[in-house]
Amino acid sequence: MIPLGGLNTLRRKAPELSGLGIGEKGEDKVIGGMKNSSNTMMAGVAKVDITNTQSEPMDDPLYSNIDASTINDRLYVKALVLKQRETVAVIISIDAVAIAEIGTIREEYLSEVRLELKTSLDIDPDNVLINASHCHGIVCSDIAERTVQAVTKACETMVIVRVGVGCGYEDRIMENRRIKLKNGSETDIRRAYSLIPDEEVEAVGPVDTEIGILKLEREDGCPLAVLYHFACHPIQGVPSGGNTADLSGFASALIETAVGNGAVALFIQGCAADINPVSYKSVESAPDAEPLGNLLGLSAVQALNDIEVQDGADLKLIREIIELPRADLSQEIEKLKEHQKMLLDSLQPTTLNLKNFIPLLIKYSLSPEYPSDSIHRYLHEEQMGKEYLVKLDRENRKNIEAYKENIHVMEELTRVQVNLELLKKHQGRNRISKSKTIPVELMGLRVGDFVLTTFPGELSVETGKNIKRRVKHRLTYVSGVTNGYIYYTPTAKQLENIGGAQEDSDCFLAPEWQAMYEDKAVEIVNSL
Repeated sequence: MIPLGGLNTLRRKAPELSGLGIGEKGEDKVIGGMKNSSNTMMAGVAKVDITNTQSEPMDDPLYSNIDASTINDRLYVKALVLKQRETVAVIISIDAVAIAEIGTIREEYLSEVRLELKTSLDIDPDNVLINASHCHGIVCSDIAERTVQAVTKACETMVIVRVGVGCGYEDRIMENRRIKLKNGSETDIRRAYSLIPDEEVEAVGPVDTEIGILKLEREDGCPLAVLYHFACHPIQGVPSGGNTADLSGFASALIETAVGNGAVALFIQGCAADINPVSYKSVESAPDAEPLGNLLGLSAVQALNDIEVQDGADLKLIREIIELPRADLSQEIEKLKEHQKMLLDSLQPTTLNLKNFIPLLIKYSLSPEYPSDSIHRYLHEEQMGKEYLVKLDRENRKNIEAYKENIHVMEELTRVQVNLELLKKHQGRNRISKSKTIPVELMGLRVGDFVLTTFPGELSVETGKNIKRRVKHRLTYVSGVTNGYIYYTPTAKQLENIGGAQEDSDCFLAPEWQAMYEDKAVEIVNSL
């Protein structure tokens, strides 16, 4: 449990916030000394530093490549509070991998934050939306307290705002990490294991180039907040290997600098389950998220300049719980074990080891026709009616190919082993569950023409595109890793590929989940 001492302190101060009108009903309330008429939109925004300052190494393998003692850039929790008439919406963006299950934020976080906001500010828990950027930054231990602090600060600075909505375009910073193979299966691009050989690759998957933007301005025209939505794993890292909010953090910093006037930029993660930063696997240079984040930020700023604000935007909010089916992964696990055994049995003996394989590979790649000696030695043997070098080359080429085949098998065994362990983990989870379904929280939010619908799992980009095609609101955006975390939720088609990629294996839902969710998400959006 996260210590609640700081939260209790905030609770004792709650009466000081009563004049803000948060949680009050009626069409003509006073908020921060200003009248809230029936169509007036009020907003407040704040951010609080949540960077971990402890230097002890992290045991969690999620953070194995992060130097906890080095802070590259700051991590934040940001809160945007919107109020219109009796409707209050709290949108929280947090620089963390998730708010449950994985990372350092524990399962109690969401309920603790909602409870404290209800107690201190009379904010309905159903109206609180928390989205994780999904960066792999390390946050502080008192994250719940600091989240409440951010919302409290936002409530203390509520002002009348005008709303602008639009979209930007970015196609330079991301790529689909799923690789379609010539044999009909798929694999993915991860640092956890090696890439598939080039000759087996057929195609790659799609990306979503749209940046959804919500722009809020004060009555005097000064910017208050920018909420921007985009789909990409912010997991590139930085050259120092230090703690970082990654590309979304850099993008937000650039937007805040460009917009000025103390405006806060909130990044909302989209359907990024299968979307990586571009060149994620490159070994030619140190990973660096800053240039990618700057490109995203510049694209957002460029779009912002063309967005006009207006009065009279409506604020609507819907929250629903649906039950999604759990999967029985036992057959898939057995199939993958059989494949694993087949791979092991296919390993063949070879006279080479790594020490002599690499020099041979270089020689036979550099001079395929005459690798063992200069050409004149081959010509001399031919003149003497001998084939010593030719026979040596024939044997070496055979051994090189055998060793390469073993390498490819070992690489595939690595991929199988990683994904098999994921399947076992989730099968164990489902086995001990007393229910064949899991309750999942969905939200729908409309601010003017900006529409957002959320889901706690990591959604594939195609799921988001499917929903956007079906809804009536043009500027609709779909966000994963929101209000909980239920691991990857690949499409039904991707779940035919269990064991081949992380998305398909790091999942405990049955394939039917996709249609059930998409139908409900469309229903929610169209009712806003």
